[in-house]
Amino acid sequence: GPDDIYVSQSQIKKFNLKTGDTVLGQVRPPKQGEKFFSLVKVEAINFEPPDRAKERVPFESLTPLHPDERIRLERSDGDISMRIIDLLAPMGKGQRGLIVSPPRAGKTVLLQKIANSITENHPEIYLIILLIDERPEEVTDMQRNVRAEVISSTFDEPPERHIHVARMVLEKAKRLVEYGRDVVILLDSITRYARANNLVVPHSGKTLSGGIDSNALQVPKKFFGAARNVEEGGSLTIIATALIETGSRMDEVIFEEFKGTGNQEIVLDRSLSDRRIFPAMDIFKSGTRKEELLLSPEELNRVWILRKILSEIGNPIEAMEFLISKIKATRNNKEFLRAMSA
Repeated sequence: GPDDIYVSQSQIKKFNLKTGDTVLGQVRPPKQGEKFFSLVKVEAINFEPPDRAKERVPFESLTPLHPDERIRLERSDGDISMRIIDLLAPMGKGQRGLIVSPPRAGKTVLLQKIANSITENHPEIYLIILLIDERPEEVTDMQRNVRAEVISSTFDEPPERHIHVARMVLEKAKRLVEYGRDVVILLDSITRYARANNLVVPHSGKTLSGGIDSNALQVPKKFFGAARNVEEGGSLTIIATALIETGSRMDEVIFEEFKGTGNQEIVLDRSLSDRRIFPAMDIFKSGTRKEELLLSPEELNRVWILRKILSEIGNPIEAMEFLISKIKATRNNKEFLRAMSA
């Protein structure tokens, strides 16, 4: 577009620039016969001195590990949703999380709360909210209620743009991780991203049930699979929403394909949101793999006891009502776990 800035091949080679690099520098206006502004001097790459770009290790060569450093969501205002996620589905740097949600179960509000918790508790994290195929008013709502970079492609734009926007966000995140930064992408939703891919990919001749091409899920899986905790320093956390119970067979197939790929699942239940119980979380289906790496031995022990008590109640609605009433009686999770042992 008209805002693009021309970067010469010599600059790309000199500074080892890649797709997704954030370049800060001086530009000059176009001369006669030129269309774009040109980059004259590079002052910083990904907010660091330009020379660092030459010695970085490519993202694909970094060693992925299980998340072992906690992202605390519990806020100073004592928000109940965040406290429950902290207890039953803790989040770490490098998490690959799936928020599984039927329509109108409160996933967008939950994403906003997670975003604001990260901004408040972890100023070191670079946070990007990526909205694909969303309603324009939802985008405005997100921009006004969240202190983070919101990048969007609304439903009235072509699927090619959805894919381009998602690719640019992922590349930008990868470049920051190569510099040892902690990055979080909140994606709403991976289902719509997969649908957009289905419309664009060349037809392979193999169609899964629901009318989805077998090649259509490769790109979204690559996106989701990029989430990792990196041994060399830095991490990329991706928390994506997956839609279920929409009445579309395709959405169910997409969800089934992504079901086992994450290492954290938060499952929302319509029967809870219909009773105005928030968070509308099914606590028996939600959880984090390898949570022992994120919780202290004492916390882990208490959380196991809590899960045992909740499982004896059996019914997700009653269990959540019981948990909310107990959590409301204490100011924070530390106090809650102490009261529980007493």
